[in-house]
Amino acid sequence: MSKDQKHTSKRRTLGWLSALTAMTLTGSISSAYAQTTLLTKGSLNSSLRIGYQKYGTLTLLKGTGALDKRLAALGVEVKWTEFPAGPVLLEGLNVGSIDFGTTGEAPPIFAQAAGADLVYVGNEPPAPSAEAILVPKNSTLKTAADLKGKKIALNKGSNVHYLLVKVLEKAGIAYKDVNVVFLPPADARAAFERGSVDAWVIWDPFQAAAEKQLGARVLVDGKGIVSNHQFYLASRAYTQKKPEVLRIVLEELVKIDEWGGKNLKEVTAILSAQIGLEPAIVDISTNRFSFGVRPLSEQVIKEQQNIADTFADLKLIPKKINIRDAVVGIKF
Repeated sequence: MSKDQKHTSKRRTLGWLSALTAMTLTGSISSAYAQTTLLTKGSLNSSLRIGYQKYGTLTLLKGTGALDKRLAALGVEVKWTEFPAGPVLLEGLNVGSIDFGTTGEAPPIFAQAAGADLVYVGNEPPAPSAEAILVPKNSTLKTAADLKGKKIALNKGSNVHYLLVKVLEKAGIAYKDVNVVFLPPADARAAFERGSVDAWVIWDPFQAAAEKQLGARVLVDGKGIVSNHQFYLASRAYTQKKPEVLRIVLEELVKIDEWGGKNLKEVTAILSAQIGLEPAIVDISTNRFSFGVRPLSEQVIKEQQNIADTFADLKLIPKKINIRDAVVGIKF
Protein backbone atom coordinates (compact mmCIF):
# COMPACT_ATOMS: atom_id res chain seq x y z
CA MET A 1 0.00 0.00 0.00
CA SER A 2 1.39 3.38 -0.97
CA LYS A 3 1.77 6.28 1.43
CA ASP A 4 -1.13 8.12 -0.22
CA GLN A 5 -3.33 5.01 0.00
CA LYS A 6 -2.50 4.64 3.69
CA HIS A 7 -3.44 8.27 4.30
CA THR A 8 -6.68 7.83 2.34
CA SER A 9 -7.52 4.65 4.24
CA LYS A 10 -6.84 6.39 7.55
CA ARG A 11 -9.06 9.35 6.62
CA ARG A 12 -11.85 6.98 5.61
CA THR A 13 -11.50 5.03 8.83
CA LEU A 14 -11.58 8.13 10.98
CA GLY A 15 -14.59 9.41 9.08
CA TRP A 16 -16.34 6.10 9.52
CA LEU A 17 -15.66 5.93 13.24
CA SER A 18 -16.93 9.49 13.59
CA ALA A 19 -20.07 8.60 11.66
CA LEU A 20 -20.68 5.55 13.82
CA THR A 21 -20.18 7.60 16.97
CA ALA A 22 -22.46 10.34 15.68
CA MET A 23 -25.09 7.77 14.82
CA THR A 24 -25.10 6.31 18.32
CA LEU A 25 -24.64 9.33 20.56
CA THR A 26 -27.01 12.26 20.95
CA GLY A 27 -26.37 15.90 20.24
CA SER A 28 -22.77 17.04 20.40
CA ILE A 29 -21.71 14.94 23.40
CA SER A 30 -18.08 13.96 23.04
CA SER A 31 -17.03 10.32 22.94
CA ALA A 32 -15.01 10.59 26.15
CA TYR A 33 -17.89 12.21 28.02
CA ALA A 34 -20.30 9.62 26.69
CA GLN A 35 -18.07 6.78 27.93
CA THR A 36 -17.92 8.32 31.40
CA THR A 37 -21.67 8.85 31.48
CA LEU A 38 -22.42 5.33 30.29
CA LEU A 39 -20.04 3.86 32.85
CA THR A 40 -21.59 5.91 35.65
CA LYS A 41 -25.05 4.68 34.68
CA GLY A 42 -23.76 1.13 34.53
CA SER A 43 -24.82 0.53 30.93
CA LEU A 44 -21.30 -0.56 29.96
CA ASN A 45 -20.94 -2.79 32.99
CA SER A 46 -21.41 -6.05 31.10
CA SER A 47 -19.62 -8.29 28.69
CA LEU A 48 -18.72 -8.48 25.01
CA ARG A 49 -18.72 -12.01 23.60
CA ILE A 50 -16.50 -12.28 20.52
CA GLY A 51 -16.36 -15.10 18.02
CA TYR A 52 -13.09 -15.56 16.13
CA GLN A 53 -11.42 -18.02 13.78
CA LYS A 54 -7.85 -19.18 13.17
CA TYR A 55 -6.87 -16.16 11.12
CA GLY A 56 -6.96 -12.44 10.76
CA THR A 57 -6.83 -9.20 12.64
CA LEU A 58 -9.38 -10.14 15.28
CA THR A 59 -7.28 -13.11 16.36
CA LEU A 60 -4.24 -10.82 16.38
CA LEU A 61 -6.12 -8.37 18.59
CA LYS A 62 -6.98 -11.19 20.98
CA GLY A 63 -3.30 -12.12 21.15
CA THR A 64 -2.20 -8.63 22.18
CA GLY A 65 -4.80 -8.26 24.92
CA ALA A 66 -5.25 -4.57 24.05
CA LEU A 67 -9.03 -4.72 23.69
CA ASP A 68 -9.49 -6.68 26.91
CA LYS A 69 -7.49 -4.09 28.85
CA ARG A 70 -9.28 -1.09 27.38
CA LEU A 71 -12.76 -2.47 27.97
CA ALA A 72 -11.88 -3.80 31.43
CA ALA A 73 -11.29 -0.18 32.48
CA LEU A 74 -14.93 0.46 31.57
CA GLY A 75 -16.25 -2.57 33.38
CA VAL A 76 -16.73 -4.67 30.27
CA GLU A 77 -15.40 -8.23 30.24
CA VAL A 78 -14.36 -9.65 26.86
CA LYS A 79 -15.17 -13.32 26.33
CA TRP A 80 -13.53 -15.03 23.35
CA THR A 81 -14.86 -18.16 21.60
CA GLU A 82 -13.10 -19.88 18.70
CA PHE A 83 -15.11 -21.27 15.80
CA PRO A 84 -13.88 -23.58 13.01
CA ALA A 85 -15.62 -21.61 10.24
CA GLY A 86 -17.80 -18.59 9.53
CA PRO A 87 -21.20 -20.31 9.18
CA VAL A 88 -21.11 -21.81 12.68
CA LEU A 89 -19.78 -18.52 14.07
CA LEU A 90 -22.78 -16.67 12.66
CA GLU A 91 -25.09 -19.38 13.95
CA GLY A 92 -23.70 -18.51 17.36
CA LEU A 93 -24.39 -14.85 16.68
CA ASN A 94 -27.94 -15.65 15.63
CA VAL A 95 -28.79 -17.71 18.70
CA GLY A 96 -27.25 -15.14 21.03
CA SER A 97 -24.14 -16.96 22.23
CA ILE A 98 -21.83 -14.24 20.85
CA ASP A 99 -22.26 -10.54 20.09
CA PHE A 100 -19.52 -9.81 17.55
CA GLY A 101 -17.32 -11.71 15.15
CA THR A 102 -15.57 -11.93 11.81
CA THR A 103 -16.22 -14.05 8.73
CA GLY A 104 -15.67 -13.98 5.01
CA GLU A 105 -18.14 -12.82 2.36
CA ALA A 106 -20.45 -15.82 2.03
CA PRO A 107 -21.42 -16.71 5.65
CA PRO A 108 -23.35 -13.49 6.39
CA ILE A 109 -25.29 -13.95 3.15
CA PHE A 110 -26.38 -17.45 4.12
CA ALA A 111 -27.17 -16.22 7.64
CA GLN A 112 -29.19 -13.22 6.47
CA ALA A 113 -31.14 -15.44 4.06
CA ALA A 114 -31.93 -17.73 7.00
CA GLY A 115 -33.33 -14.82 9.00
CA ALA A 116 -30.39 -13.97 11.25
CA ASP A 117 -30.66 -10.40 12.55
CA LEU A 118 -27.04 -9.43 12.03
CA VAL A 119 -25.38 -6.23 10.84
CA TYR A 120 -22.15 -5.46 9.01
CA VAL A 121 -19.98 -2.95 10.86
CA GLY A 122 -16.78 -3.04 8.78
CA ASN A 123 -14.48 -4.99 6.50
CA GLU A 124 -10.85 -5.60 5.63
CA PRO A 125 -9.45 -4.96 2.11
CA PRO A 126 -9.42 -7.80 -0.44
CA ALA A 127 -7.12 -10.79 0.12
CA PRO A 128 -7.77 -12.93 -2.98
CA SER A 129 -4.71 -15.18 -2.64
CA ALA A 130 -5.73 -16.20 0.89
CA GLU A 131 -8.17 -18.81 -0.45
CA ALA A 132 -7.66 -21.38 -3.18
CA ILE A 133 -8.62 -24.65 -4.81
CA LEU A 134 -5.94 -27.15 -3.82
CA VAL A 135 -5.07 -30.48 -5.42
CA PRO A 136 -2.64 -33.19 -4.27
CA LYS A 137 0.94 -32.64 -5.38
CA ASN A 138 0.77 -35.57 -7.83
CA SER A 139 -2.69 -34.72 -9.16
CA THR A 140 -3.27 -34.89 -12.91
CA LEU A 141 -5.52 -31.80 -12.68
CA LYS A 142 -3.69 -28.88 -14.25
CA THR A 143 -6.33 -26.20 -14.88
CA ALA A 144 -9.78 -25.25 -13.63
CA ALA A 145 -11.27 -26.87 -16.75
CA ASP A 146 -10.12 -30.23 -15.38
CA LEU A 147 -12.54 -29.94 -12.44
CA LYS A 148 -15.54 -31.09 -14.48
CA GLY A 149 -16.97 -34.28 -13.01
CA LYS A 150 -14.55 -34.19 -10.07
CA LYS A 151 -15.26 -34.52 -6.35
CA ILE A 152 -14.52 -31.24 -4.56
CA ALA A 153 -14.59 -30.68 -0.80
CA LEU A 154 -15.48 -27.39 0.83
CA ASN A 155 -17.16 -25.93 3.91
CA LYS A 156 -20.75 -25.15 2.93
CA GLY A 157 -21.60 -21.46 3.12
CA SER A 158 -18.02 -20.30 3.58
CA ASN A 159 -16.15 -17.84 1.36
CA VAL A 160 -14.67 -20.67 -0.64
CA HIS A 161 -18.15 -21.70 -1.75
CA TYR A 162 -18.34 -18.55 -3.85
CA LEU A 163 -14.76 -19.01 -5.08
CA LEU A 164 -15.70 -22.40 -6.51
CA VAL A 165 -18.82 -20.99 -8.16
CA LYS A 166 -16.82 -18.24 -9.90
CA VAL A 167 -13.94 -20.51 -10.91
CA LEU A 168 -16.38 -22.94 -12.53
CA GLU A 169 -18.19 -20.08 -14.24
CA LYS A 170 -14.93 -18.75 -15.66
CA ALA A 171 -13.98 -22.23 -16.88
CA GLY A 172 -17.37 -22.73 -18.52
CA ILE A 173 -18.40 -25.54 -16.17
CA ALA A 174 -21.91 -25.70 -14.71
CA TYR A 175 -22.08 -25.95 -10.92
CA LYS A 176 -24.13 -29.15 -11.28
CA ASP A 177 -21.32 -30.73 -13.30
CA VAL A 178 -19.04 -31.13 -10.31
CA ASN A 179 -19.58 -33.26 -7.22
CA VAL A 180 -19.43 -30.90 -4.24
CA VAL A 181 -18.83 -32.58 -0.89
CA PHE A 182 -19.61 -30.40 2.13
CA LEU A 183 -17.06 -30.95 4.89
CA PRO A 184 -15.67 -28.73 7.68
CA PRO A 185 -11.93 -27.95 7.41
CA ALA A 186 -10.63 -30.79 9.61
CA ASP A 187 -12.74 -33.46 7.88
CA ALA A 188 -11.99 -32.00 4.45
CA ARG A 189 -8.26 -32.19 5.09
CA ALA A 190 -8.56 -35.81 6.16
CA ALA A 191 -10.52 -36.63 2.99
CA PHE A 192 -7.96 -34.73 0.90
CA GLU A 193 -5.04 -36.60 2.48
CA ARG A 194 -6.52 -40.05 1.88
CA GLY A 195 -7.52 -39.22 -1.69
CA SER A 196 -11.27 -39.36 -1.15
CA VAL A 197 -11.71 -36.06 -2.98
CA ASP A 198 -10.00 -34.67 -6.06
CA ALA A 199 -9.73 -31.09 -4.83
CA TRP A 200 -10.22 -29.01 -1.72
CA VAL A 201 -11.39 -25.40 -1.66
CA ILE A 202 -9.99 -23.81 1.49
CA TRP A 203 -8.73 -20.63 3.12
CA ASP A 204 -5.71 -19.63 5.21
CA PRO A 205 -4.19 -20.79 7.47
CA PHE A 206 -5.58 -24.23 6.53
CA GLN A 207 -4.50 -23.52 2.97
CA ALA A 208 -0.95 -22.64 4.03
CA ALA A 209 -0.77 -25.73 6.28
CA ALA A 210 -1.79 -28.02 3.42
CA GLU A 211 0.78 -26.43 1.11
CA LYS A 212 3.57 -26.68 3.68
CA GLN A 213 2.78 -30.03 5.29
CA LEU A 214 1.21 -31.99 2.43
CA GLY A 215 2.84 -30.39 -0.57
CA ALA A 216 -0.64 -29.49 -1.84
CA ARG A 217 -0.61 -27.56 -5.09
CA VAL A 218 -2.68 -24.45 -5.80
CA LEU A 219 -4.79 -25.17 -8.87
CA VAL A 220 -6.25 -21.67 -8.78
CA ASP A 221 -6.62 -19.00 -6.10
CA GLY A 222 -8.90 -15.99 -5.91
CA LYS A 223 -6.68 -13.50 -7.75
CA GLY A 224 -8.64 -11.90 -10.57
CA ILE A 225 -11.74 -13.91 -9.66
CA VAL A 226 -12.98 -12.89 -6.19
CA SER A 227 -12.13 -10.21 -3.65
CA ASN A 228 -12.24 -12.35 -0.49
CA HIS A 229 -13.12 -9.62 2.00
CA GLN A 230 -13.27 -10.29 5.71
CA PHE A 231 -16.24 -8.71 7.47
CA TYR A 232 -16.89 -7.67 11.03
CA LEU A 233 -20.44 -8.39 12.11
CA ALA A 234 -22.54 -7.89 15.20
CA SER A 235 -26.01 -8.78 16.33
CA ARG A 236 -28.44 -5.97 15.65
CA ALA A 237 -29.59 -6.04 19.27
CA TYR A 238 -26.05 -5.54 20.60
CA THR A 239 -25.40 -2.78 18.08
CA GLN A 240 -28.45 -0.92 19.34
CA LYS A 241 -27.78 -1.51 23.04
CA LYS A 242 -23.97 -1.15 23.21
CA PRO A 243 -22.85 1.03 20.29
CA GLU A 244 -20.07 2.61 22.31
CA VAL A 245 -18.50 -0.77 23.01
CA LEU A 246 -18.47 -1.57 19.31
CA ARG A 247 -16.91 1.79 18.55
CA ILE A 248 -14.06 0.93 20.91
CA VAL A 249 -13.62 -2.48 19.24
CA LEU A 250 -13.36 -0.80 15.85
CA GLU A 251 -10.83 1.71 17.16
CA GLU A 252 -8.66 -1.11 18.49
CA LEU A 253 -8.95 -2.97 15.18
CA VAL A 254 -7.76 0.15 13.38
CA LYS A 255 -4.75 0.36 15.69
CA ILE A 256 -3.77 -3.29 15.38
CA ASP A 257 -4.21 -3.16 11.60
CA GLU A 258 -1.90 -0.15 11.32
CA TRP A 259 0.70 -1.88 13.49
CA GLY A 260 0.30 -5.31 11.89
CA GLY A 261 0.86 -4.11 8.35
CA LYS A 262 4.28 -2.81 9.38
CA ASN A 263 5.32 -5.71 11.63
CA LEU A 264 4.64 -8.98 9.83
CA LYS A 265 7.24 -10.98 11.77
CA GLU A 266 5.67 -9.98 15.07
CA VAL A 267 2.21 -10.74 13.66
CA THR A 268 3.40 -14.22 12.72
CA ALA A 269 4.77 -14.82 16.22
CA ILE A 270 1.55 -13.72 17.93
CA LEU A 271 -0.73 -15.68 15.61
CA SER A 272 1.43 -18.79 15.81
CA ALA A 273 0.99 -18.80 19.57
CA GLN A 274 -2.72 -18.11 19.28
CA ILE A 275 -3.67 -20.73 16.71
CA GLY A 276 -1.10 -23.43 17.48
CA LEU A 277 0.55 -23.62 14.07
CA GLU A 278 4.29 -23.43 13.49
CA PRO A 279 5.62 -20.00 12.47
CA ALA A 280 6.71 -21.23 9.03
CA ILE A 281 3.07 -22.01 8.17
CA VAL A 282 1.63 -18.90 9.75
CA ASP A 283 4.19 -16.77 7.92
CA ILE A 284 2.81 -17.94 4.58
CA SER A 285 -0.72 -16.91 5.48
CA THR A 286 0.39 -13.69 7.16
CA ASN A 287 1.95 -12.53 3.92
CA ARG A 288 -1.40 -13.06 2.20
CA PHE A 289 -3.28 -10.99 4.78
CA SER A 290 -4.86 -7.63 4.10
CA PHE A 291 -4.73 -4.90 6.74
CA GLY A 292 -6.88 -1.79 7.01
CA VAL A 293 -10.34 -2.08 8.57
CA ARG A 294 -12.79 0.30 6.92
CA PRO A 295 -16.53 0.92 6.49
CA LEU A 296 -18.44 -0.87 3.79
CA SER A 297 -18.11 1.18 0.63
CA GLU A 298 -20.66 1.28 -2.14
CA GLN A 299 -18.42 -1.06 -4.13
CA VAL A 300 -18.20 -3.62 -1.34
CA ILE A 301 -21.96 -3.52 -0.79
CA LYS A 302 -22.44 -4.07 -4.52
CA GLU A 303 -20.03 -7.01 -4.51
CA GLN A 304 -21.85 -8.58 -1.57
CA GLN A 305 -25.16 -8.13 -3.35
CA ASN A 306 -23.76 -9.83 -6.45
CA ILE A 307 -22.68 -12.81 -4.33
CA ALA A 308 -26.12 -12.98 -2.70
CA ASP A 309 -27.87 -12.83 -6.07
CA THR A 310 -25.61 -15.56 -7.45
CA PHE A 311 -26.39 -17.87 -4.53
CA ALA A 312 -30.12 -17.16 -4.90
CA ASP A 313 -29.99 -17.97 -8.62
CA LEU A 314 -28.24 -21.26 -7.85
CA LYS A 315 -30.83 -22.02 -5.13
CA LEU A 316 -28.04 -22.18 -2.56
CA ILE A 317 -30.04 -19.76 -0.40
CA PRO A 318 -33.85 -19.93 -0.12
CA LYS A 319 -34.62 -16.38 -1.20
CA LYS A 320 -33.17 -13.15 -2.52
CA ILE A 321 -31.92 -10.71 0.12
CA ASN A 322 -30.99 -7.05 0.26
CA ILE A 323 -27.51 -6.56 1.72
CA ARG A 324 -28.30 -2.94 2.61
CA ASP A 325 -30.84 -4.18 5.14
CA ALA A 326 -27.89 -5.44 7.22
CA VAL A 327 -25.50 -2.47 6.86
CA VAL A 328 -25.10 0.11 9.64
CA GLY A 329 -22.86 3.14 10.11
CA ILE A 330 -22.86 4.08 6.42
CA LYS A 331 -23.89 7.57 5.34
CA PHE A 332 -25.68 7.33 2.01
